[in-house]
Amino acid sequence: MGRISGKIDKKEIESAVKIILKAIGEDLNRDGLKDTPKRIARMYEEIFSGINKDPKKELKTYTAKNEDEMIIIKDIPFYSVCEHHLLPFFGKAHIVYIPKKNRITGFSNLVRVLDVMAKRPIVQERLTHEVADFLMINLRPMGVMVVIEAEHLCLSMIGVKKPGTLTVTSAIRGVMKSAATRAEAFSLIKSK
Repeated sequence: MGRISGKIDKKEIESAVKIILKAIGEDLNRDGLKDTPKRIARMYEEIFSGINKDPKKELKTYTAKNEDEMIIIKDIPFYSVCEHHLLPFFGKAHIVYIPKKNRITGFSNLVRVLDVMAKRPIVQERLTHEVADFLMINLRPMGVMVVIEAEHLCLSMIGVKKPGTLTVTSAIRGVMKSAATRAEAFSLIKSK
């Protein structure tokens, strides 16, 4: 079962949700839960829409005079789902790159790449590294830095129960590893 021609199998999700609801002792016939399996299936189709998408289709490049200057798009809101507990994590991402040979991309392309890669079960650390690696390979810049700040509902709701705690991860590639370049990028990310 599972996937039907690359699509999420909503009927199978509905069946699984019914099993979970029954297993926790809920009445599947009570008014508030009657349509819950269908709602969950539709929600999963949306929040996991990146599973079968290729982020390369979101990255268009072109040439524009840049003189190897830093390009930053910061405070990109995003959400994802932690693969460990299937609970959301959400926050802001910051993407910095220094083009090589005037090869750049549009800001919206960077946002869409992040969205595709975030809309699948993943851990924050891997998401951060995968976005950076993807941009290094496909945009071919001199360097990339990706910083993600997120709140994890698994930290807020279960275990240590510390709502509001932010987790920050970064991935630094190419010339961004230079201490001065990295410091400049972090300074610009922190600025209002």
